[in-house]
Amino acid sequence: MSESRFPQAALFDLDGTLLDSAPDMLATVNAMLAARDRAPIRLDALRPVVSKGSRAMVSVAFPELGQVERDALVPEFLARYEALIGQHARLFDGVAGMLDALDAAGCVWGIVTNKPEYLARLILPQLGWESRCKVLIGGDTLAQRKPHPLPLLAAAERMNIVPATCIYVGDDERDIVAANAAGMASVAALWGYRLDADDPLAWGAETMVEQPAQLQRADAWPPARG
Repeated sequence: MSESRFPQAALFDLDGTLLDSAPDMLATVNAMLAARDRAPIRLDALRPVVSKGSRAMVSVAFPELGQVERDALVPEFLARYEALIGQHARLFDGVAGMLDALDAAGCVWGIVTNKPEYLARLILPQLGWESRCKVLIGGDTLAQRKPHPLPLLAAAERMNIVPATCIYVGDDERDIVAANAAGMASVAALWGYRLDADDPLAWGAETMVEQPAQLQRADAWPPARG
């Protein structure tokens, strides 16, 4: 039996995987509602769709609006979110220790998110990750975003890593679809944001992990594909 090893390189989704950003998102939509003299919504109503993006969150806050009207609110959502980013968000328990373990093992790691890059870059200095995170690709960095494999392939190229030696960790089906298409092994992060109808067993990840702290151990990581 081969010895368990940390991956040579790891890529992570951001919201719902490394960062519990739902409280920031809740403050954002509730500010929008307050500006319209409407009652706030609860975190448990918004949390399941945070990984689905700004349009999904606006839809939860304004369910009576049609798609065109909801889409028109996205710029306001992004502007309000930028103004308060990081004020309420926190790392998921165990993430700091997991990243420390990867650094100690010589694993290089980075972030591939569908969040706009300019917003994701605001978070790095708040967490002291400017030098630790070797690559950051946002949803608007390239011509394609997840579930397309291009962002993952570009991240591997920027880290000078063969994609098959990299492992991707994410909490949404699009993360695993992108990893499979990029030829990367993947980990489904079960601590993240999911709808009740989501079925991580059907996503096709090499493994599923309940808590970030498990990934502080080399034997919790699946073997890379190359």
